[in-house]
Amino acid sequence: MTAADSQHRDDELPAALGGAALFPGDPPTWPLRDDDIKAALDAAWADGSWGRYHGPHTERLAAELSALHGVSQTLLCASGTIGVEIALRGLKVGPGDEVILAAYDFGGNFRAIEAVGAHPVLVDIEADTWCLDAAGVEAALSGSTRAVIVSHLHGTLADMAAIADLAQRRGVAIVEDACQVPGASVGGKPVGALADVSVHSFGGSKLLSAGRGGAVLTDRADVMQRMKVFCQRGNDAFPLSELQALVLTPQLAKLDERNQTRAQRVARLTAALEDLSALRPATAKPHRGIPTYYKLPWFYDAQSCHGLPREALLAAVRAEGVALDSGFRGFAKRPASVCRKPAPLPNSRRAAERTVLLHHPVLLESAAMIDRVALAIRRVVENADRLLPKRGVDL
Repeated sequence: MTAADSQHRDDELPAALGGAALFPGDPPTWPLRDDDIKAALDAAWADGSWGRYHGPHTERLAAELSALHGVSQTLLCASGTIGVEIALRGLKVGPGDEVILAAYDFGGNFRAIEAVGAHPVLVDIEADTWCLDAAGVEAALSGSTRAVIVSHLHGTLADMAAIADLAQRRGVAIVEDACQVPGASVGGKPVGALADVSVHSFGGSKLLSAGRGGAVLTDRADVMQRMKVFCQRGNDAFPLSELQALVLTPQLAKLDERNQTRAQRVARLTAALEDLSALRPATAKPHRGIPTYYKLPWFYDAQSCHGLPREALLAAVRAEGVALDSGFRGFAKRPASVCRKPAPLPNSRRAAERTVLLHHPVLLESAAMIDRVALAIRRVVENADRLLPKRGVDL
């Protein structure tokens, strides 16, 4: 073997096996360094508006969010997490009530149900997405069901048409968790339009980011009034500040353009990896709407990857400089003392065990960068047998 051949083979090795990392620096940072945000901050510093309790920036943001989502009223709040609890209280959900949610979901949604004194009811997700299964919702309904929390997760959209039809027929309210999908559309309408209340997040990693923050949107005046009463404790107990609001409005103006870029990059990356049986993407359901991508998911099949544990795969991909992580833990293992499980939850259990997620910042990079991400993932998968712990590689 020549020296050139040896060098070529070393270059093809994953970084976890001694090869050169494809992205030797850190993954792309978020939020972006945006000149329009800096200009907004400079203007607020100059006029002092950043330090007000209430002012033009929160008013403008609330109006723009209402217009974007096609609703009449927006309540800004401290986070999407508290937003779900605020929404439930606005719907008069409380002790003795049941609230349905997916057994694979963000942990804060389970806690919000408990916080209002209601009882969580777990329903499985679909086999080919990360979203609540509509048929499971219908089977789980009881005389105590007051609301359903529907989350759109990991670039997949729930079957809102079916769930909304069911909820209307049975007199059950819908809280739509749209925290991962700003700018998405469902059934030809902006996300949230088919729900009684929708919840949005502006956390530090979100597509619209103010470090912290959230919003609750509704067309129901009675719900908005109850939410406001709950939040007022002499002042707003769960506020979004003027400073947070002013950095969000420039991002709203660029949301559609950035979402289109993300969708193009997702299509390119998915196509580049479609032959890898170890990574299965969601089944496309374009009839449901147009998603947006906070996380790009795959189901990981370790058996198609020489039995390489998921955490070992993730560690090896991260060694390349690619931000790949696991999904939610979900609630399928929670005891019957804290929730009701009307049916088995095999899809939610599988999602908790097998989901891998690519963080969104890289999806705004060049097509060439996406090709390198694909190469980083591919060379880890194709060297999985050499990455097994029994072969002496400590990940």
